[in-house]
Amino acid sequence: MDIKALRKLIKNKKLIKRLAKKYDTFLASESLIKQIPGILDPGLNKTTKFPSLLTHDENMMAKVDEVKSTIKFQMKKVLYLVVAVGHVKMTDDELVYNIHLAVNFLISLLNKN
Repeated sequence: MDIKALRKLIKNKKLIKRLAKKYDTFLASESLIKQIPGILDPGLNKTTKFPSLLTHDENMMAKVDEVKSTIKFQMKKVLYLVVAVGHVKMTDDELVYNIHLAVNFLISLLNKN
């Protein structure tokens, strides 16, 4: 979407929510990402789907693959955490690697690791 299409969504919160539900994640150029908070805020922030930066130098397909393989942890007021670490077509070694990666990332978030 270009900036004109996004400006049409400014006053319609339902359309912003529909847009956020339709896609898992968003990518935006450097010039557009600076304007998004003023246009769509707080709609995308409430859904935790604020766009990732896509520069002109980056390969779009590589960036899409990187975003797909990124794990986002979000804990609110609960004592448990649910995270997808793989899918049924992955090998045991790939699953073990993803689990280690997820646990190590969580450990790095703790005070003093």
